[in-house]
Amino acid sequence: MSKKIVIVSGGELEESFVLSELETLDSQFIIGVDKGMEFLYHHKILPSYIVGDFDSVDQKIGDYYRNETKVPIREFNPVKDASDTEIAIRLAMTLGASEIYILGATGGRIDHLWANVQTLTIPFKAGVDAVILDSQNKIRLIGGDTVIRREDAYGPYFSIFPLGQEIYSLSIEGAKYPLHDHQLTPYDSLCVSNQFEEDEVKITFGSGIVILMETRDKK
Repeated sequence: MSKKIVIVSGGELEESFVLSELETLDSQFIIGVDKGMEFLYHHKILPSYIVGDFDSVDQKIGDYYRNETKVPIREFNPVKDASDTEIAIRLAMTLGASEIYILGATGGRIDHLWANVQTLTIPFKAGVDAVILDSQNKIRLIGGDTVIRREDAYGPYFSIFPLGQEIYSLSIEGAKYPLHDHQLTPYDSLCVSNQFEEDEVKITFGSGIVILMETRDKK
C-alpha cells in the first residue's frame, strides 16, 4: 500500500500553494521542519512529527509543541552532520514512505536549495519516490527511461541536469529540442528550458542519475 508523507521544510512557504498542496496530497503523515513547524502552527495544522535544531524557531512555538502537544519531536544540536531536511527525509523513510513530497525546500539561500536537491539521492537510491514542490517547480531524480506527458506536466518547460557524473547516450524524443545519443556533462546547459513538441516526451540514457525539473512561469 502506498504511504504518502509530506515534509514542510523551512524555506519559502507560499501560503495558498502550501495549504492547497497539503489538502490535495492527503498524506498519512506531515513532518514539520524548523520554520516549517511555525507555518503549521499559524495555520492550526498539527504535524505528525517535528524535526530540527530549533535554531530559527520562535521559542514560544517550540515550547507549545513540547509542553502542550504529544507530537514526537526529534530535536538536534545545531552542530550536526546533516541538514534538517535530510533528517526529515530519513525519518519519512523509517516510517515506511513510498512517496515523499517536500514543501519549503526552495527560495532564499541557494546553498540550502542545492543541498535539498542533492538529498533527493537518499530516497532515490532506496526506491522511494521523492519530489520537491513549489508553485513554479517540481524537482525529482530519474534513472533510465522516463516519460513525461503534456497533460500531466507541472508546466510547459522541463530541464535536465546530470547529478555528479557525465550521462552517456542521452536521448530526448517528442520535445521541441530533441537529442540523440548525447553525452551530457555536469557543466552543460544544453538541456535547460526544453518544451513539449508532442503529447509525450521520452527521456532515455545509459546510466547515472539525472535531475528532472518541470517548471512554469510565475502567475
